[in-house]
Amino acid sequence: MNKTKLFGTKSQNYNHNYKRLWKALPIALLIGVASVQPGWAEEKIMLRTLTVTGQGTETIPTSLSEVSLGVQVQGKAPLAVQEEVARKSNAVVTLLKSRNVEKLETTGIRLNPTYSYKDNIQKIEGYEATNIVSFRVTTDLAGKLLDEAVKAGATQINSVSFVATDEEINKARQQALKEATQDAQTQAKAVFSSLGLNSKEIVQIKVNNASMPEPVLYRSSVPAAAMAEAAPTPVVGGEQEVGASVTLLISY
Repeated sequence: MNKTKLFGTKSQNYNHNYKRLWKALPIALLIGVASVQPGWAEEKIMLRTLTVTGQGTETIPTSLSEVSLGVQVQGKAPLAVQEEVARKSNAVVTLLKSRNVEKLETTGIRLNPTYSYKDNIQKIEGYEATNIVSFRVTTDLAGKLLDEAVKAGATQINSVSFVATDEEINKARQQALKEATQDAQTQAKAVFSSLGLNSKEIVQIKVNNASMPEPVLYRSSVPAAAMAEAAPTPVVGGEQEVGASVTLLISY
């Protein structure tokens, strides 16, 4: 009698444990699947890609002149020198404003002693004052305005550089970007064709900074004082290049 009960108890326990095992099995399988899923996801997003960078360049004519000129005065007394350079500078600035130049600004003011040397002894001989201004004007008016500035009191023409307008530069930059994109696509097509591969889609686009055009420099070899009596100063602009590059990441 006791043996029968004992056997019955063992059988019930076995059945109970067996049922618990089957209930727990789906959970274990789910955990196993979940642990594998990240590997599957990584395998799915691993793409074969080609990276190409295209270049584009646009050449545009310059139509503006950026001018730097100044007034320099020398004398014995610093106050007198500074007053004289201020007087002449005001005359030059008044002229420039009357001609409606753009971006007129003072870029340098200096007052320095001048020295003489005798028997290795340094001695102050006087003072030199300089005022420098810069401005922008259309190139077709630059030559005449330079002559007028010299007559008004300018004694230095430091530099003249030629640039295109902001609008022209922006248009050229947009066109350069289009050319760079087409260049990158052409390169990719050639690579895929030579390897017998087919491109799928562009998965990333990077637009690199378009290069700003360097101004075209012009320097006159004629001293400013001589220009006042010489024939009208000829000023002729040049051309600028605006560049851009685009990088494409293409899957295949």
